[in-house]
Amino acid sequence: METLINPEIENYCEEHSMEETPLLHSVYRDTFLHQVKPRMISGHLQGRFLSVISQMLRPERVLEIGTFTGYSALCLAEGLTPTGELHTIEVEEEYEDKIREVFAQSPYNSQLKLHIGGAETIIPTLQGPWDLVFIDAEKRNNQVFYDLVIPNVRKGGVVMIDNVLWSGKVVEDANHPDLDTQAIMAFNDYVQHDERVSNLLLPFRDGILLALKL
Repeated sequence: METLINPEIENYCEEHSMEETPLLHSVYRDTFLHQVKPRMISGHLQGRFLSVISQMLRPERVLEIGTFTGYSALCLAEGLTPTGELHTIEVEEEYEDKIREVFAQSPYNSQLKLHIGGAETIIPTLQGPWDLVFIDAEKRNNQVFYDLVIPNVRKGGVVMIDNVLWSGKVVEDANHPDLDTQAIMAFNDYVQHDERVSNLLLPFRDGILLALKL
């Protein structure tokens, strides 16, 4: 995952944040050893952020769009109620075996529900309401995913969207952005004017947008 934070500051923050579990550390290490795009993983600092948000909300139902190797799902699961469920959607079939292997090692395994396929198709088949949603998938579809989930987010629930600063490209020359940057900028503007939510864009890692359902 890209980061806009000074590496020394980020290291200091990691040193003064709760440690990863052994399983999370193993998933992180294995991802960098065997995956083509390992920086898509959330990692230590963002993982602890996701965990703390989840523990604050104590969600009964969590939805994640974009599983990758399962790291962020494990972090989000740390706040689940004893009867809660986390549904996570991954479009790439090649990750399925690895994800299931990782989930099987987690104490939250029975609460983790993996769905393989396109989120646009799967989301309408899942039952809300959602207490917490994390969107970290195809950036050009951020608004599609957001509009699919926001009606089924409970009042007081939170939607988090990752990579909304896109390595700082959102503040570069607006006349020549790539298509992903254009989509992210349009999405950020869309949420800014969405009266259904109260929003906060954090300059954390590669940017995380929080939308609180009103």
